[in-house]
Amino acid sequence: MTDLITMGRAAKAASRQLATLTTLQKNEALLAIADEIEAQAAQVLAENEQDIADGRSRGLSEALLDRLLLTEARVAGLAADTRRIVDLPDPVGVELESRMLPNGMRLSRRRIPVGVLGVIYEARPNVTIDIATLCLKTGNAVILRGGSETLHSNLTLVRVIQTGLQKVGLPETAVQYIDNPDRALVAQLLRLDEYVDMLIPRGGAGLHKLCKEQSAIPVITGGIGICHIFVDESADLDKAVDIVENSKVQRPSVCNALDTVLVHPGIAQDFLPRMAVRLAQSGVELRATSEAGNILERFQHEAKVVPAGLNDFDQEWLSLTLGVHLVADVEEAIAFIHAHTTEHTESILTNDWRNATRFVNELSSSAIFVNASTRFNDGGQFGLGAEVAISTQKLHARGPMGLEELTTYKWIGYGDGHVRP
Repeated sequence: MTDLITMGRAAKAASRQLATLTTLQKNEALLAIADEIEAQAAQVLAENEQDIADGRSRGLSEALLDRLLLTEARVAGLAADTRRIVDLPDPVGVELESRMLPNGMRLSRRRIPVGVLGVIYEARPNVTIDIATLCLKTGNAVILRGGSETLHSNLTLVRVIQTGLQKVGLPETAVQYIDNPDRALVAQLLRLDEYVDMLIPRGGAGLHKLCKEQSAIPVITGGIGICHIFVDESADLDKAVDIVENSKVQRPSVCNALDTVLVHPGIAQDFLPRMAVRLAQSGVELRATSEAGNILERFQHEAKVVPAGLNDFDQEWLSLTLGVHLVADVEEAIAFIHAHTTEHTESILTNDWRNATRFVNELSSSAIFVNASTRFNDGGQFGLGAEVAISTQKLHARGPMGLEELTTYKWIGYGDGHVRP
């Protein structure tokens, strides 16, 4: 039986050892893990095939199956991503500030690991490697709980990680996995505050709600993205079609994929048909409100257009579906986004600097782009390496959570017989 108390104690003990490692020691562990991923690639792919087969028999959507799928290229990418983390600066031990107090004591603030992380996630086995390697680079231990649909893949990947740790003399309990899919164990993990310092849920709204309401551990929520693009009247329409296509089609099953495009009426007659015909090549279904639908009606033979439903603009589609709505100006676009956003990613396509400035200043999503795809809200694209999540809350991290976001700090005072008067 899974004993979370034992796992918690082991993780806490491992975290204390990890916190004292040098950057060189941590990098050696990461390189050992990368080598082990390559050495055991065939086994990883075989176990993933079992998860895919089970998923198809359970009727999982193509979007979920895509998130679940590992290929030779994706496994090779996991090893490459692990080696890239080796090249990233180690934030642990960095002195954030130092000053001499009037009484002669020197006071400094230094980055340290958080300690033990608990991460609950679904569907994407690559997340197992991303989280574990980022945690190891920052000296954190981690307890992982993936979805039942990825059980075979995740168990194999965790064994790969633990083998790499053993080969460099580090405790395999630095990375542990809750191998029992019983959902009651999630509730137990949420109460493991004696051992777990920070909890990160990566999944649907139900999981986030459960964690926020029941966790005794500080929770950082992220990963639910209802993402918007506003195409204003000054936009370069050729570039706009390319950006919308990239945002929606490149990988529709991820959280930074586009869900709703807002279009100014002044360019709608020209832009919407061009967009619809381009997206139809990838099988995108457009959910259009009445004004947009009227423009697109004559293109029904080239593009799939259906009337938008009541809740369609509150959906993270994770599939080849896109909401389409007309807005009168940037003010109305901002108001619409405020009403429907999860504060993940927004973008404006414009050549009007005033509109761009207003859009950037009046929205508070974790990432806002001007004339760029929503797909750039990503730890790798930001130069952070991989990420454990994209945080949509405001404390303690915001946006892609890379290495620095997995650290906290401590104050250090150097005195010479100082006593407080």
